[in-house]
Amino acid sequence: TQHFPSPGLVEHDADEIAEAIIAVTVALIDDLGAPPIAFGITNQRETVVAWDRDTGRPLHRAIVWQDRRGATRCDELDDATGRIIRETTGLVPDPYFSATKLEWLFSVGGVRSDPSVAVGTVDSWLLWTLTGGAVHATEPSNASRTMLFDIDTMTWSDELCATFGVPRHVLPDVRPSSGRFGVTAGVEGIPDGIPISGIAGDQQAALFGQTCFDPGTAKNTYGTGSFVLVNTGHDRPGNADGLVTTVAWQLTDQPPVYAVEGSIFSTGSGVQWLRDGLGIIDRADELEPLVAACTDTGGVVVVPAFTGLGAPWWDPAARASIFGITRGTGRGEIARAVVEAMVFQTCDVVDAMVQATGRTLGELRVDGGAAAMDTLCQMQADQLATPVVRAADVETTALGAAFLAGLAEGFWADTDELRATVGDGKRFEPGGAPDVAASDRWHRAVERARSFGS
Repeated sequence: TQHFPSPGLVEHDADEIAEAIIAVTVALIDDLGAPPIAFGITNQRETVVAWDRDTGRPLHRAIVWQDRRGATRCDELDDATGRIIRETTGLVPDPYFSATKLEWLFSVGGVRSDPSVAVGTVDSWLLWTLTGGAVHATEPSNASRTMLFDIDTMTWSDELCATFGVPRHVLPDVRPSSGRFGVTAGVEGIPDGIPISGIAGDQQAALFGQTCFDPGTAKNTYGTGSFVLVNTGHDRPGNADGLVTTVAWQLTDQPPVYAVEGSIFSTGSGVQWLRDGLGIIDRADELEPLVAACTDTGGVVVVPAFTGLGAPWWDPAARASIFGITRGTGRGEIARAVVEAMVFQTCDVVDAMVQATGRTLGELRVDGGAAAMDTLCQMQADQLATPVVRAADVETTALGAAFLAGLAEGFWADTDELRATVGDGKRFEPGGAPDVAASDRWHRAVERARSFGS
């Protein structure tokens, strides 16, 4: 359940998340008729939870990655601190990341900083819950999204923890993404002793599930937001304007793999808005036939900056906007404009990546719920002038978590075996020249939506 205490604030009930995970896991075990070999965990990344180690109860609602309550704090940071953040974490100062959320919990949210308190991203909360409070840990792909983690030394940064008032003792241990974190204990309906052996943030898990193991391979996940990641190998890349550097994963006894990422805050959330906010569709699967029946937007542009704009603009003050409405505008034009916004935001991020890395993409692998739309994939291929390959199973985030857990437990021998496990997807070749006029309209609309809330 999404909770919106006020505009720009987004919260979840951490207990509800844990209860849902436990319920679906119990149902899975019943269906299998036997316990699984191991569990993997994947999660929305920058969302943070604070809980009491003694009672195991959350001390505040989880503050969600989309939450913007730290925007003013980020604006207040001086240039020197911004450079430290960029050089240490690979990120840009933005309320999207966890640090200002944690700072708010301790300074405003009433969370204590005594030894009985634990904080972490959702993976840490689930790991704690599933192990009966035995393990407080995370892994580098999640830690690297907190704005508190040094991605060169692979440790928490004392300097940044002090800057944001986050005590080191409340933070989880950081372990490799693939390896045994602990075993289940004391959870009703789930047998004790099942290993939890792989953890990764959702976007890095999708990169792993897409078998993007080689430097230069890239994927885009069309989820609530969209996230374009390109594997850059074991060497940390230089910082690039409009993009962030992140840890992709770390396998046992290996150095970390890094990625360059472009984070787009609102894509699938635009579909939810069409359904729940405007009532243009009743179900998400009604979107594709509606869009396919509408040959163009009639000049309508939707900028889905519901929680600001991410890469490559990083403008938390941007606001969602609709431009170009006429008396002839109908539900089809608005729906198609939402899908076009997914396409153009992805193009902007890919363009920034090409400029930053100096290499063009041979193809873009895609997954996530909206990637099931043939219309979207073809529009993306046409506008990028690059083949788009949809995964055989679009839920590659879950697959990546399973791969990490299975590697740790010897179910798969190595990444070569993982490549052989993934089936062929559907390939969309560019079918025409990019629509330059529509792209120009998009960029004009973005400029008008930017800083609107400042």
